Amino acid sequence: MRIFLVWICVLMLYSCEYFNAKKTSPEAILNEELQTFNWNDVDEYPSFSVCESSISKTEKQVCFQYTLTNHITNYLKKEKIVVTQDIKDTVILQFQVSKQGDLSLLKADIDSLTKQEIPEIKGLLQKSLDSLPRIFPAIKRGQQVTTEFNLPIIINVN
Repeated sequence: MRIFLVWICVLMLYSCEYFNAKKTSPEAILNEELQTFNWNDVDEYPSFSVCESSISKTEKQVCFQYTLTNHITNYLKKEKIVVTQDIKDTVILQFQVSKQGDLSLLKADIDSLTKQEIPEIKGLLQKSLDSLPRIFPAIKRGQQVTTEFNLPIIINVN
């Protein structure tokens, strides 16, 4: 009986998968990593040189949005826009910042009244972007990445 118990214990130890080493391929590790990766969040938002002194991620994002909004608003204030009726509209601009730091306007949601009163509004918005200071692209895991974001701009002409 004793030999029988020893024999069963030996069989159990050799058949246990605990001792088998599993090999994992680099592709499997990469696929697992990519599935846990949050693609909608970046480590650092795009920024201008004036925003580099900001410490936290949120401060850099706010600084970037403020600088961009301020630049577009100041450009539009310098333009002579003549309208027949008062306009108070919020224009939603969709931007993309490339890996190289190039900003492009993808879409502008503009009210029909604003388009009617200021037909050149999209061109003015595009021209305001041409004189922007250098943009540093967003960073995700040490790599520069392309990002898209929306920015509301208030148009108030009377």
